[in-house]
Amino acid sequence: MNREPIRLTDEQMRTFVTEGFLILQTDFPASFHEAMTQELHRVYTEEGNPGNNLLPRIREIQQVFDHPIITGALTSVLGPNYMLHAHRHGHYNAQPTAGGWHKDSYWGYNKMRHHRPWWAMIMYFPQDTPIELGPTGILPGTQNYETRTFESDEVEGEGYASGQAGTFALIHYDIWHRATANILGKPRYMLKFEFMRTAAPTEPTWNCSDLQWREPAKATLPIARHEAMWEDTWNWLTGRTGSLADTAAVSAEQLAQLTAGLRDAFEPTALNAAYELARSGAEGVAALLNGLHDSSAAVSRLSAYGLAAAGAGAAGSLAAALDDERDETVQHAAFALGELGAAAGQAVPKLAALLSHRSPAVRSAAVESLGMIGGAAGTSAQEKAHVDEAVSSLVRALQDSDVQVRFMTGLALSRIGSHAAAAVPALAVALDDDNRYVRAHALEALRYIGTEEAKDVLIHSLFQARWCATTTPANTFYP
Repeated sequence: MNREPIRLTDEQMRTFVTEGFLILQTDFPASFHEAMTQELHRVYTEEGNPGNNLLPRIREIQQVFDHPIITGALTSVLGPNYMLHAHRHGHYNAQPTAGGWHKDSYWGYNKMRHHRPWWAMIMYFPQDTPIELGPTGILPGTQNYETRTFESDEVEGEGYASGQAGTFALIHYDIWHRATANILGKPRYMLKFEFMRTAAPTEPTWNCSDLQWREPAKATLPIARHEAMWEDTWNWLTGRTGSLADTAAVSAEQLAQLTAGLRDAFEPTALNAAYELARSGAEGVAALLNGLHDSSAAVSRLSAYGLAAAGAGAAGSLAAALDDERDETVQHAAFALGELGAAAGQAVPKLAALLSHRSPAVRSAAVESLGMIGGAAGTSAQEKAHVDEAVSSLVRALQDSDVQVRFMTGLALSRIGSHAAAAVPALAVALDDDNRYVRAHALEALRYIGTEEAKDVLIHSLFQARWCATTTPANTFYP
């Protein structure tokens, strides 16, 4: 029998918002992790890395992700209907030198990264992992930086996913991280799984006792502080989108300083300027809209984050920006509209029209936005009309020539869920796509749509593709 998820506390959530990661431990016996390590070593030695087949190949791993500490943490950060993504990977590290700092890609997604936690990763270490064995290094608070804001590989304040067997790191998908040096030379395994939020929050999904944003008692922040951005993320997680709007009065001089700050070469400073402008009423929104159209793609991108935080008041101007001639401006405007959710319903016709745009990146951004807006829509006649138009447009996008647009479409339909029932026949066709993630995301969309027709297509496809976890080159048939 599955136990109830053990959800995060306010202090843990505050730490996740600021630092971008948490280290967790479950109560599995040591023998469980020891057996897991031995099986991993056998599979890697005899068969190689199973890649995306890691979960069916070593079925005991599912017990890890069914544990209430893990389900509770993921529910707290991503909501109750989070998706276990089809991409997963087992990392093996025996290197005596550290790897380079990096952010993970979205496996082909050429997209803006979300400051709000729409995506997360779990890293599971089945063996005791002291610092000398080369755990993953994580740079706290860097989940919202597109650029590498630090020069040296050795950064004071680096965190480590280090601990006894069964250590888990729950990290914001976009945080800067690296493999550290394994100076012991013994095998070190780490199993990495991705998770996606399928719906914007409408209420806290952790063990919340205080809706007010407060900084955690202790936080390691080696780069910079971001009070307004943290407050926006926290409020969004409690179901309050656009809560920064009109929360600060600024003088003309302060407005000029913040506007100039959007161009600061140090990204954390520019980020703070964008979020402070989101607080600053109509004048701040106007400055951000000017930034959205700026010739600098970086200024435009940062302004989009600010406009998403500014709330529904920016929706009309963002919809107008979809007519811009520059691809980056359109892509960034589409991103911000998606973050606004149902408040951006008026933009659905223009976003749908963008699915004929010359740029695959713009088409992909429009697809994601349609999924986020459609998934957040209510029950009014107008909102239902917006959802219907979004779904019909996404059905066409499943046939796009660009593979990224096609697999983004599956995720978008997953977010719309049961209201995307009209897409089932097209999703059935997508199950024969050449790309593994188009097929996987189509399966996920069918699961979240959940109608009888969708279930029939889903079960038929899964039955045809069933995989025997015990069949290996050394054990083909018997026993």
